[in-house]
Amino acid sequence: MFRLCFEFFKIGLFAMGGGLATLPFLQELGERTGWFTSLELADMIAVSESTPGPIGVNMATYAGYRGYGIMGGILATLFLVLPSLMIILMISQAMYAFQNSAIVNRAFKTLRPATAGLILAAVQNVAVVTLLNLPAYQKTNDVLSLFRPLPLVFFVGCFILIHKFDKLHPGVFLFAGAVLGVIFQL
Repeated sequence: MFRLCFEFFKIGLFAMGGGLATLPFLQELGERTGWFTSLELADMIAVSESTPGPIGVNMATYAGYRGYGIMGGILATLFLVLPSLMIILMISQAMYAFQNSAIVNRAFKTLRPATAGLILAAVQNVAVVTLLNLPAYQKTNDVLSLFRPLPLVFFVGCFILIHKFDKLHPGVFLFAGAVLGVIFQL
């Protein structure tokens, strides 16, 4: 149990950038400890993306549970978020002391567009992986082979539906996506 706590504390401390940043750490952890396989990690990602809450926390809970049962799930989750909690408390104390500082306010004005750029870069990476078939295009140089037709149709359809039915709860779209994913995975 001590090793579980230590490993997830390290992941929480060094995986900057959110839940998906924990993936390389979890991959290495699974290989090194045998607590879960690469296939189980892929399942963890799918379940964590589909369930409420942060992906990293969901994955830590599942990995801890796989390794040491209910107590392992609780401890892995606690020790994953503990470094962030400690850092946030320290930063909040510093921010309180410098809340009226012109330098700090300018720094945050600079960070906002940078954060938006990071989010857009992540969206672009996901879009390229899911909507484009780069290996097929590189083999044939045919523009039509560049696109994955079914994901592209789903993307355009979802985009239209989300904008047409913008009053629906996001859970409806998550549920519909999960059902379609299961149907088309079979």
